Amino acid sequence: MRKLIALALLGLFSAPLMAAECAVTIEGNDAMQFNLKTITVPKSCKTFDVTLKHVGKLPVAAMGHNWVLSIAADEAGVVADGIKAGAANNYEKPGDSRIIASTKLIGGGESDTTTVDVSKLQAGQQYAFFCTFPGHAALMKGTLTLGD
Repeated sequence: MRKLIALALLGLFSAPLMAAECAVTIEGNDAMQFNLKTITVPKSCKTFDVTLKHVGKLPVAAMGHNWVLSIAADEAGVVADGIKAGAANNYEKPGDSRIIASTKLIGGGESDTTTVDVSKLQAGQQYAFFCTFPGHAALMKGTLTLGD
């Protein structure tokens, strides 16, 4: 009987933990750094939530950050077109099909969440995440992979 209760409780407590693996929080700071350089998305997830949290104090106009995901080969073009699009467009070209997912531009103390449709990701494809605020992508970037 105790084993059944233990298994039942384990089942109750493991369900929320399994859901948690389909999400990640990444922090950006006033030193133009993300706290993560790699993110692995389990292929068992249908969607994957990414929450960007700006842990700095500077306002969006001075040190805004966003989190943008694209195929790695598209990063430079997405960044260049984003700069041309300007702050009013979150430094993202409107309707840019190269952007798989992105958060809005945020300042110190703010956060935003985006949802990645995992069905749009392919195993073996190289993905990059980065901040498109002018000059930030040089330091604020990392890789995203589809994993087990």
